[in-house]
Amino acid sequence: MASPDHSGPEDTRSGTTNTAPGPNSPESDSSAELSQLEDRWRRAVADLDNLRKRYTRELDRERAAERSRVAGAWVPIVDDLERALAHDGGQPNAVIEGVRTILDQAVKVLDQLGYARDDQTGVPFNPQRHEVVGVVDAPDTAPGIVMEVLRAGYGEGSNQLRPAAVVVSRREE
Repeated sequence: MASPDHSGPEDTRSGTTNTAPGPNSPESDSSAELSQLEDRWRRAVADLDNLRKRYTRELDRERAAERSRVAGAWVPIVDDLERALAHDGGQPNAVIEGVRTILDQAVKVLDQLGYARDDQTGVPFNPQRHEVVGVVDAPDTAPGIVMEVLRAGYGEGSNQLRPAAVVVSRREE
């Protein structure tokens, strides 16, 4: 009696043919290839996600750097406007009022860029916010108090364009 053509060995207990793919069968090769392609796809998706995150960080860093450059370009303009107003002679004049308005707008732009003006007097000296350019004897004031701001500072902490140039108090000895 001729036996039927089977693709796998015959199971003698049940009389059925085992059709599970062997280690070298086309099904196991395609399964391994599919697994490898899935792994490569998952890695590509993870790489893309990491690239998006890195791009976002770099974009934020570049925006902050550009904001700093723009604000840094504004500071000398503000200083020049302040110097011009220092020579107004106390005379009310439309031109002087116009310059004062422009100065206020420039300071507002710096504030909107994240660089608030620092020109407070009567506060304790802080080396992170102030640069001492002078010292005065002040017997009625505690030592280390900002008595006068000669040049305003802009920004604070790590987001500082420049410190305020100040005159501080000291006690006579």
